[in-house]
Amino acid sequence: MIAEKKDQLPHMTLREIEQATGGAYHGDTSLLDEAVSGVYIDSRLVTQGCLFVPIKGARVDGHSFIPQVMQAGALCTLSEEDLSDTSAPYIRVNSTEQALQDLACWYRSTLTIPIIGITGSYGKTSAKEMISAILSAHFNVLKTEGNFNNRIGLPLTVFKIRPEHNAAVLEMGISDFGEMTVLAKIARPDIAVITTIGDCHLEQLGDRAGVYKAKSEMFDYMKDPAGPVILRADDDILGAVGSVGGRTPYFYGMERLNPHAVNDKAENDAYVSSVISHGLDGTDCTLHLRDESFPVHVPIPGMHSLYHMMAGAMIGRILGMKPEEIAAGAASVKTIPGHGNIVRTEQYIILDDCYNANPSSMEAALSTLSQTDRRRVAILGDMGELGENERDLHYEVGSFAGTCPPDLMICIGPLAREIMHGFQDTPAGRKASESETETTVCYNTKEDFLRDIHRLIKDGDAVLVKASHFMGFEEIVDKLIEKESV
Repeated sequence: MIAEKKDQLPHMTLREIEQATGGAYHGDTSLLDEAVSGVYIDSRLVTQGCLFVPIKGARVDGHSFIPQVMQAGALCTLSEEDLSDTSAPYIRVNSTEQALQDLACWYRSTLTIPIIGITGSYGKTSAKEMISAILSAHFNVLKTEGNFNNRIGLPLTVFKIRPEHNAAVLEMGISDFGEMTVLAKIARPDIAVITTIGDCHLEQLGDRAGVYKAKSEMFDYMKDPAGPVILRADDDILGAVGSVGGRTPYFYGMERLNPHAVNDKAENDAYVSSVISHGLDGTDCTLHLRDESFPVHVPIPGMHSLYHMMAGAMIGRILGMKPEEIAAGAASVKTIPGHGNIVRTEQYIILDDCYNANPSSMEAALSTLSQTDRRRVAILGDMGELGENERDLHYEVGSFAGTCPPDLMICIGPLAREIMHGFQDTPAGRKASESETETTVCYNTKEDFLRDIHRLIKDGDAVLVKASHFMGFEEIVDKLIEKESV
């Protein structure tokens, strides 16, 4: 068991920053033992006494803001350029982005609190929210905010860990081989979680085996090589993992037995029974954690929420939490915009799941929509980075939709037309297409659809909005919410 730690975090002085980044300090040497108050890459966020890290982006070079941030009170800045024409203290480095990562690695090495690393093809943000909610019933938790889960965002998240925190939940997102190695070297998780292995980023990763290979790079950089690894048993790839570095993973699933286990009749470390769905109001169940069972209410709809709850419950037990704390934490979880967020207005119930999409998450969202007794509307758009089989994968989503058909299917985008074709080739889809009422509609662009939105969507509807992020479907969510004030 990983013990709870409340040790003070060390200060981050300019001398330590110079050493951690391998840079060269220029300026008043009497400041070398001064500690910075924080680390920022956004000039608008600088605070008195902070460290500014200027990043060279595709359109903006952060170095141009150095005079501004120093005037605003930053203690020091990193720089790839010679700043000899200024008296401001700075640390010259070869790459500010690499220095940011190196500094985060050093800062992480000073931390003694348990850090949980989460990745997966889909569901990692929702899992992060659930795990954080459960742990927050016992710990003061720092969690990844927004999309700060990449090689820039993760270091900035690590720097937010302060002495008052006694656990951290870090989300890690990747799209190519080697990226997880960079992130895991920074996070050095005490506990590692993979939620799912799905059809995503296939242009770079090839197939689901490639997805697992890329994401499992995290295991090689855990703080303790024998640390707990937690995997979803009902995923055919994850459930069949026999060992990680010579240790047996923890498994969670809907049933007592792992259906994909290398060893026959292997029991899951967590599973549920007596599952009662309350539609969009969530789910009740009995949670089994090896030697104990207790009731849990999850206020977020969908079976995927139970998976996230089981992962969080297992982490809670590893960290010494009591059953009543785990149950209370699960019951307190909230959704966030774009990630299975349920918005209730006077006119509609909106399932805002438009931050990203792949085939598995599309199917999970359609299943959630089917749980309501209102008129069900699915607004679906293109999914990106699916490789050469992208059209077939969209078609398969449509075929799945035929098993839990919405009352109105709206598809937007050239690839989403394949979703409609897949739907219309099912019995439910053919019936919908033959209906005298408008039940299947395709649009080339989001703008075309927005002109018809309030004609198609009726008061009282439950509306699912889902597509990959590049489709910008948050504008659709905003338009539906705005109708209240129209």
